[in-house]
Amino acid sequence: MRGTVAGEIFRDAWGIPHLRAGGVRELARLQGRVTALDRAWQLEVERHRAQGTSASFLGPQALPWDRLARRARLADTARRCFTALERQDPETADWVRAYVDGVNEGLDAVRAGEHEGTAPEFTRVGLEPGRWEPWTPLGLWLATHILFAGFPAKLWRAHVAEHLGPDAVGLFAADGPGTSGSNGWLVSGDRTVTGRAVIAGDPHRFIEDPGVYQQIHLSCPEFDVVGLAVPGVPGIAHFGHTGTVAWAITNAMADYQDLYRERLRRTGAGVEALGPDGTWRRAARHTYSVEVAGQEPVEVEVIETDRGPVVIGGPEGLEDGGTAGTAPPVALALRYPPRVTGDLGFSALLPLLRARRVGDVDRAADRWAEPVNVLQAADTEGGTLHRVAGRVPLRARANGQGPVPAWEPGYEWRGWHEPPRAGLADGVAVMANQRGPSAPLGVEFAPPHRADRITALLAGRRQWSADGMPAIHMDTHLASAAPLLDLLAALPGDADGDDSGEPLSAPATALRDRLLRWNRRMDAGSADAAAFAALRGALVRRLAAEPVFAPLATPPAYPEVYLPWLAPVPRIGHALEHLLAADDLFGIDRPAAARAALEEVAARPPAGTWGDTHRLAPWRALPPGQPVEEPGLSGDHDCVLCTSPVPGVTDLAARGPAARYVWDLARREDSRWVVPFGASGTPGSPHHRDQQPLWLAGDLVPVVTDWTQLHKESDV
Repeated sequence: MRGTVAGEIFRDAWGIPHLRAGGVRELARLQGRVTALDRAWQLEVERHRAQGTSASFLGPQALPWDRLARRARLADTARRCFTALERQDPETADWVRAYVDGVNEGLDAVRAGEHEGTAPEFTRVGLEPGRWEPWTPLGLWLATHILFAGFPAKLWRAHVAEHLGPDAVGLFAADGPGTSGSNGWLVSGDRTVTGRAVIAGDPHRFIEDPGVYQQIHLSCPEFDVVGLAVPGVPGIAHFGHTGTVAWAITNAMADYQDLYRERLRRTGAGVEALGPDGTWRRAARHTYSVEVAGQEPVEVEVIETDRGPVVIGGPEGLEDGGTAGTAPPVALALRYPPRVTGDLGFSALLPLLRARRVGDVDRAADRWAEPVNVLQAADTEGGTLHRVAGRVPLRARANGQGPVPAWEPGYEWRGWHEPPRAGLADGVAVMANQRGPSAPLGVEFAPPHRADRITALLAGRRQWSADGMPAIHMDTHLASAAPLLDLLAALPGDADGDDSGEPLSAPATALRDRLLRWNRRMDAGSADAAAFAALRGALVRRLAAEPVFAPLATPPAYPEVYLPWLAPVPRIGHALEHLLAADDLFGIDRPAAARAALEEVAARPPAGTWGDTHRLAPWRALPPGQPVEEPGLSGDHDCVLCTSPVPGVTDLAARGPAARYVWDLARREDSRWVVPFGASGTPGSPHHRDQQPLWLAGDLVPVVTDWTQLHKESDV
């Protein structure tokens, strides 16, 4: 086998890599190598996405993303951040280089056919693995998280304010279609049977195949850590256990990216932008040719003002010549922290691996930059930590609501927020993207249902153990069903008339009564859950068809990548609870709409159970070579088991728990973890989908830390 790494690769029964090396640098190189062997296709796709070159082999469907990556200058920002890292933290920069060396060694083995089970996708698209640069892991990190804070939601808020008025914006305030969330809870030793803390949770992201998290065990003389790594990024950033301290994160729902409306003009020398002092200043300008498989290359003009890169429009407006109803032409620049500071927070990664107590994790979190997270940690000495980590700019409140004028003063960034901190309540801390410690930093948060439900479940028992946590992971109670069910309860049955004197039909009355008896659990085997979802979808579509919402159905001619944030039916579906509970909804007769939806579903009720239509819909860069029947799921958007359909559009779930974990501070070997597919990214591998049955059932895989229980794969 090629390579000069002094280390050992072990595997457990699930194919999870356990790596042991003589030093930190050697271990990073080994981690890069094994990741390339297990996830070569995934790494190649993500490298190209970071560069804005994925359409060269994925075709036209990847072009909208490549345009965004080029215009937002993701690769250039990653290079800039790595250069700063070399200057400010040479040890971490060298560690990242070692990881990249390992990736390239692994990809060389894949390219040479030395590794069994090479991903068949390479053959299908006629591609060979490329070379990684030292900045590539930073590019992957940036590309993964550039939409994490949901800056396109500002386009939606501006769209609603323009057509329905600013007071209407709050009606749609909910976890948006492109954001990511998580559940996370910390139970202190006072509330456990062992006297040591337990941390548990599950990150909610788009489910991808291969998965976005990699279970891994990293060991060298300085540290021994298990956790969930991001393939393509060294170390263990989000969820880890060193034996004496463990940590986990949830999305803080912070607002740390801004859109500026720019006034641009072309000159003989290039492009100029009008600044807040009334001065026209030269903007940087580049032109790129983006290769597209099966088509002619596409030219992309990249313009960057003092605020940031222009990601929508330009001097002539939108690409179709439209101006979205405004003058002058539309041009929107994106300002995001790493582009401003040259720092992606990679200096936190080695200190996290070396952490022994919560104080070490706390100091590492001070170096964290992006994305902005709520961090929970606990150690074996009883220490706990609950804080926000990441960089959020101080600026005018209007910056958070929508695009602001670049040519007017008052919207500049004026420094950074101090990350908020919080404590525990009755020995427990719960975060599920609700308005918690990060409330001062955000605009829109998830409804409180998941957090409230987890808190209530934890309150039901004084003493907990790691074994009790999976039942919380899998809870399917849907509290957000209440407003719709309350609306149904107010409708008269077939023996009475409603306000217009028209009674419900007998089938509609029977359906209403059945749903009012329903236990409000979105279980895959529940016919009642299927009926509720059908009713909810029918009501969402009827509300979306109301004339008052018609202007929302025609968004500005923004690039395709932003359209999911601007689609009114998903927005109404996710905000249905708010819309039904509002004092007035533009004069819409909501009881009449609910009655019509009830009659519609009663006339054509769903034939099966919730799991028949609520199925996993994972993202794959390429459609599978053979049809895959994805499994039915329990859960819903506001359940603790957060498997997200899009009410009114589809019951399929593209988002859900991208992993689950239970970190036990009493005995690390009593910890558990699971992912939706498996440790391998290669179709046909025995470890490609072997964890899925456990993931579906709510079971978890043991965390093995005893080297004698592992199978040694190789010395390298």
